[in-house]
Amino acid sequence: MTDYNKSSHTVFYHRFHVVWITKYRYRVLQGNLRIRVREIIAQAAEELGIRIINGVLSSDHVHLMAEIPPHISVSQFVKIAKGRSSRKIQQEFPDIRKKYWGCHFWGRGFFSSTSGNVTDDIINNYINNHSDANQSNNIGNISLE
Repeated sequence: MTDYNKSSHTVFYHRFHVVWITKYRYRVLQGNLRIRVREIIAQAAEELGIRIINGVLSSDHVHLMAEIPPHISVSQFVKIAKGRSSRKIQQEFPDIRKKYWGCHFWGRGFFSSTSGNVTDDIINNYINNHSDANQSNNIGNISLE
């Protein structure tokens, strides 16, 4: 049976597969920077009331399977996650500012899909089998590749 979520006046089951890339698809999500990006995304999701069901940070992109409540749009979540992580990463890792002049860490767009066309299991299997992703027993269900 489907586990529906409830708020004061709404019952919902919204699952989104969301993907975004680093600017120029540079492979910079490695080491401490990758761990910090994961922390920032998990923190932003928690503040917005978004539950990250599954996720993986590759060296040049982010995959998330997220449950986003109806009062928050997917683009609003992505805007906050990308904006906050870009700003904090460039402040905390000065070497990145040399590679990403112009204060843009992420590419401009993103991909999103609901799990209506493809089942949750298929999306979760794709994320789990994505280039040797470690099982996520860590921050916000986001694995490091």
